[in-house]
Amino acid sequence: MAAIVAVYDACVLHAEPLRDFMVQLTLSDHVRVHWSERIHEEWQRSVRRRNPELDPAKLERTRKLMDAANPDGLVEGFEPLIDTLTLPDPDDRHVLAAAIKMHAECIVTANLKDFPKEKLEPYGITALHPDDFVMCIYAASPNEVYLAAKLCRGRRRKPPSTPEEYVDLLEQQGLVSTAEILREAIDLI
Repeated sequence: MAAIVAVYDACVLHAEPLRDFMVQLTLSDHVRVHWSERIHEEWQRSVRRRNPELDPAKLERTRKLMDAANPDGLVEGFEPLIDTLTLPDPDDRHVLAAAIKMHAECIVTANLKDFPKEKLEPYGITALHPDDFVMCIYAASPNEVYLAAKLCRGRRRKPPSTPEEYVDLLEQQGLVSTAEILREAIDLI
């Protein structure tokens, strides 16, 4: 099976637990995930707006760690496409432009309404909810999803999470089907 080529929308990277899990999945042999500096700016701006007391240096460190974990993930040179695209929210056109530039099959987003099928179809792109994206990886390699959950749970220190608590946390992030399959193999995480 060829790797799924995807672009993560900023909403997938906003919340730390979801971001950590989704970035961990970029190490899967079954996906090639991309984002852009503009997507980085968007999720960081959103985090700062909700947590104004957060040190911007921490967010910058996170961005650098993400780029280091996924060194081929940064999309560049898509900007000329932006003004040629139409989406319900013009501010989302940069995500579609990045996806077109990388010949992505999907945009991973929780905001499916912002990426209507009829606007993406001409480019051979679909919008996938993060839960559906994880399930695509799971279909190809369940162990990669279990390992990602185990590694992410192991990084949680403040406070540490039991496997059950971590799965509950992912479910709260909208990964309902993912949580269901993880509960079935809780001893693996």
